[in-house]
Amino acid sequence: MRDLLNRYYHHLLIEKGAAGNTLEAYGRDLNRYLSFLEQKGLTDARSVLPQMVVDFLVQLKSEGLSANSMNRSLAALRGFYKYLLREKVLEASPLDHIELAKVWMRLPDTVSKEEMALILSQPGDQTPSALRDSAILELLYATGLRVSELISLTMNSINWQVGFLIVMGKGSKERVVPVGKTAYDCVRRYVDEARPAFVKSKATDVLFLTRFGRAFTRQGLWKIIIAYAKKAGLQKNIHPHTFRHSFASHLLEGGADLRAVQVMLGHSDISTTQIYTHVTKDRLKEIHRKYHPRG
Repeated sequence: MRDLLNRYYHHLLIEKGAAGNTLEAYGRDLNRYLSFLEQKGLTDARSVLPQMVVDFLVQLKSEGLSANSMNRSLAALRGFYKYLLREKVLEASPLDHIELAKVWMRLPDTVSKEEMALILSQPGDQTPSALRDSAILELLYATGLRVSELISLTMNSINWQVGFLIVMGKGSKERVVPVGKTAYDCVRRYVDEARPAFVKSKATDVLFLTRFGRAFTRQGLWKIIIAYAKKAGLQKNIHPHTFRHSFASHLLEGGADLRAVQVMLGHSDISTTQIYTHVTKDRLKEIHRKYHPRG
């Protein structure tokens, strides 16, 4: 089965053009699955029964995996078995009668508008690094970009005339996202006044550069965000996706159309975006409890 898995990776990479993050996630899930089967003495794909897949899922649950993580593992398995069916390695999939684990809507981590404003005020504008970091934070909040999308931005990603970003999202899908005046001004100032201090090679067109003149890694950007959240004195668990979640929930709180938010986030399925309506309802209930005389 290891050989089949390698062939499947090659299929995802060459024929499907899967992104590196997708391959990495599928690799973790599928390798865990094959290791589980090998421990049971199973190395032939044709000998795997539905109950063995169920046993694997039970083990995942016992390890404390959330329903979302289990669904992701199942999605990886479904893709793998779909490939084996197409290649006629198997005549039937052991997953045919297994439903996706029920996802109880886990509300995304968000911060209030006031808390976000506090985080955004932390970098200041006294140094090139401060101008860069301020532009990064403002742009994350203004656009809801994934971190992987932000670190991939180039100087040509922004249409300076109309204030839009051209973003390459998951599955190499391109989308257009409005920037907003505050973030636009911060990025413009960073490009004009600070970016030249980070440029070590004229060949690079990466928008946000480290002090070494290279593109950020996801981990590097994560550290910056956590540092400013701590500096702001917030006790919440702030991470890069907090900006994306807050972007969406604050738009919906303000009355934005769900489908417009879906387009800006780059969700292929509106059901993914609908989780933010739960956040909004939760926020409304909190306001009602806090301010209504009989709340």
